[in-house]
Amino acid sequence: MARRLVRAALAVWALDELAEDGVLIVTELVSNAVRHARRASVRVIVERTAPRAVRIAVADLSHIQPVSCLPGLDEEEGRGLLLVAALAARWGVDERHWGKIVWAELEARR
Repeated sequence: MARRLVRAALAVWALDELAEDGVLIVTELVSNAVRHARRASVRVIVERTAPRAVRIAVADLSHIQPVSCLPGLDEEEGRGLLLVAALAARWGVDERHWGKIVWAELEARR
């Protein structure tokens, strides 16, 4: 559902060139929220921050901050935030009294 939301929003805004990166980012953010926040639901937010830029965010009720790590070559997990950082123009975490919002911004080429 999160991937469809990202694809639909980007198509409406004629930013289809960001769709593949956006889908990968939302997949990683939702996966991290579900795995680490251990909640039944998360909130996905896609907003246009500029004519050629979007912010993809996932909100959850956990106060545990995401940690980017460098996994070993034979480890199968732990690369999600590295991937987000590589694809996004910038990413971060906004703390809230109820939890946090992890976000990543994508910018289309001119």
